[in-house]
Amino acid sequence: MPSDFLRRKTKAMDAIKFVEQDFNETKELPNFSAGDTVSVSYKIKEGNKERIQVFQGTVIQRRGNGVNETFTVRKVSGGMGVERVFPLHSPSIDSIKVNKEGSVRRARIFYLRDRTGKSARIKEKIVVKK
Repeated sequence: MPSDFLRRKTKAMDAIKFVEQDFNETKELPNFSAGDTVSVSYKIKEGNKERIQVFQGTVIQRRGNGVNETFTVRKVSGGMGVERVFPLHSPSIDSIKVNKEGSVRRARIFYLRDRTGKSARIKEKIVVKK
């Protein structure tokens, strides 16, 4: 009985992955991870007008995979921390630009939320040119 259940479950999962691949339009996205400073340009609809707004901050996490992948960007605006979660494959994202590559030891750097000033800085990755 359990083997029949597992067989049906894997067939359903394969069908879901197949449908996700059809809907996934491949955009050229830069390689970025937690600790990097990015500028995300995304489309905002106001009434019948559409404009592009830029959100610049530090990536504090990436989660999920495939079509469901999201990333969280944090910036300090007017002394107040602001975080925004973006779906990676969203049609409302116009572009993502990596401004600085940070060197962190963790995949999720939530400890930045508690820090201000110098302790909230992230070391920049040293790029060795060959």
